[in-house]
Order: sequence, then structure tokens, then C-alpha cells
Amino acid sequence: MSKEPSDLFASIPLQWVGPARLVGDEVQDEVMIPLATYEEPLWPSVNRGAKVSMMTGGINTVVIDDRMARSILLEAPDAEAAAVTADCLRNRIEELQAVVRTTSRFAQLLDLHFQVVANLLYVRFELSTGDAAGHNMVTAAADALADWILKQYSDIRYVSISGNYCTDKKCSAVNGILGRGKYVVAEMTVPADICARALRTTPEQIVNLNIKKNLLGTMVAGGVRSANAHFANMLLGFYLATGQDAANIIEGSQGFTFAEVRHKALYFSVTLPNIIVGTVGAGKNLAFVQENLKRLGCLEEREPGDNARRLAVICAAAVLCGELSLLAAQTNAGELMKAHKKMERKSTAN
Repeated sequence: MSKEPSDLFASIPLQWVGPARLVGDEVQDEVMIPLATYEEPLWPSVNRGAKVSMMTGGINTVVIDDRMARSILLEAPDAEAAAVTADCLRNRIEELQAVVRTTSRFAQLLDLHFQVVANLLYVRFELSTGDAAGHNMVTAAADALADWILKQYSDIRYVSISGNYCTDKKCSAVNGILGRGKYVVAEMTVPADICARALRTTPEQIVNLNIKKNLLGTMVAGGVRSANAHFANMLLGFYLATGQDAANIIEGSQGFTFAEVRHKALYFSVTLPNIIVGTVGAGKNLAFVQENLKRLGCLEEREPGDNARRLAVICAAAVLCGELSLLAAQTNAGELMKAHKKMERKSTAN
């Protein structure tokens, strides 16, 4: 007998790793990190980075910005009419903000951007969305805004609720420049002796590898506003464990790893302009997700948006831990493959 869709689930192994020490303004805590993945070596790898954070001053995290975007696509009679409409909308942002407030008690219009291509007008709306990731919230707001614009400007026609200038679940430069979701930087300083003991490498080796692999290698490959080793691995594991829309790792993984030697120690950071996470909304009502979010301290009574920002900085810390561990492993020939063979063959035998 076939089951109802709500009874069907895909089982993905989940483990908690850590704790990791976070010392930023959003989170000052020692936290365990949940990761759901089929790639078992990811757990000990992220755990190694977390151990390093406990041996040092911890991971400092900074939320640079917080906004979600949806772009609509409109059509004007010609390019001049499209440009004039864009100028008019720029000057009517307070009216547009009032329209948004009718769609949600949490949605707030922060800014808007325009691109004119021929007679087409792309309008990117950027909103704060409280503790929700905001996909549906910004779409509902964009629907209302499009209706309002069409009533105000009789020569403008509707083309699409999404014009790909958002940009949702696709690689693009615009999200890295303008941000979509939580823009978070995580950073840590690791003394040379801890690099040697915990990571079996040196600050100089990691800096050298980051330049030649992440920076130059990504340029050779034609990467789009991205220079990292494997942000997507940690993002996917964290997103699945906390009920996020996993497809958002596409834009989420567009970020930068930076490393340099400071006073003989390793300064190591990850910059993620597009962490798209929420603590309410679709996927968050599942029992295991609720339990994980509660354990992470992301279901507390706080100001709107604070729980989601806490979740985002823990996510960024997980990315830093996994990125540091992998780069350390890759400074030693053969170490990465040995770890995969050891864990994955043992798993297959079981």
C-alpha cells in the first residue's frame, strides 16, 4: 500500500560535533554543531576544527548584513519608459515600504535596485524577514508590490514574479555584491604550536595552499565571486540538520577563505555573504528540526531576527572549522585520501 507523501522521509545520517567556541557579539558560547551528511569524514574534519577553536581564543563571528531579495520583471513600451519608471520608484520608496507592511508584520523593505535591459525593467527588492529565511515572505511582498506598480503606471506590463536578478539558487555575482540572506564573517587566530599539534601543519603552509589552491585555482577554473575549498559540504550538512532549503547552498557556497601569518600565528577566516537560514517557516515544524534548533539555542524568546542570526553565525563557524581542517589535511600528501578510505571502508563493511 502506498503511503501518503507526509509519511515518506529520506534518512540521512546526522551527528553532532564539537563543541566549538564562539566569541562574537551574536553568540558567546560553546556549541555543538549538527551535520547531516552521507560523507562521513566530514564529521571528524569539522570536529578537528572545533577542537582547535577550544584550544585558542575561539571563533569570532560578525554579521555584516541581513536581507532577503526577490526581483520582479516588468516590461515597458521602450527603454526610456523603463528608466523613467525606475527613477520614479526610487523616489517613492516610502510608499513601497507601506505596501510591504500590509503583507507581513515582520517584512520590511530595506532597499531596491534596478537593471534596464532593452525595454525590460528588473526590480530587486531587499527585505528584512525576522526569523524566517524569507523565501515566501519576499515573494508575497513582491506580488503586492508588482500589483501596486501596475496600478500606478498604466504603460508597464507584468512579465514574471521572479526575474533572476534575485538571484535564487543560482551562481551569480550580484548576491556576493549586494548580499542575500545573512552576510557573515567568521575568523580565528591559531598559534603555530597548535597548528603543529592539532592540524599537523604550519601557518605558512596553509597560507601558501590557500593562495595557490583557493585563490589562483578558482581563478583558473573561472569561479564566480568565490574562493574556497568546500564551503558547500558544511552548509549542506548544517542546512539539512536544521530544516533549511538545501538548494540555497548554491549561492551560499560562494564565499572567500582568507589566511595570513600574523606574528608567527595563523589568521584564518571565511566570508559568507549568502547564508540563507531561518528558525521559523517551512521545514522547521519537523520534530527532529525542532529538537536541533532548541539544542542550538535558536528557539529562545528574543527580538525578531535574533534567533536566525544566532543560527547563521553557528553555521559560519561550522564552515570555518571544516575549511581549516581540510586545508590542513591537504598540506600533507596523501592525508585526505587515507582519512576517506579509513572511514568509508569501515562504514561499508558495517
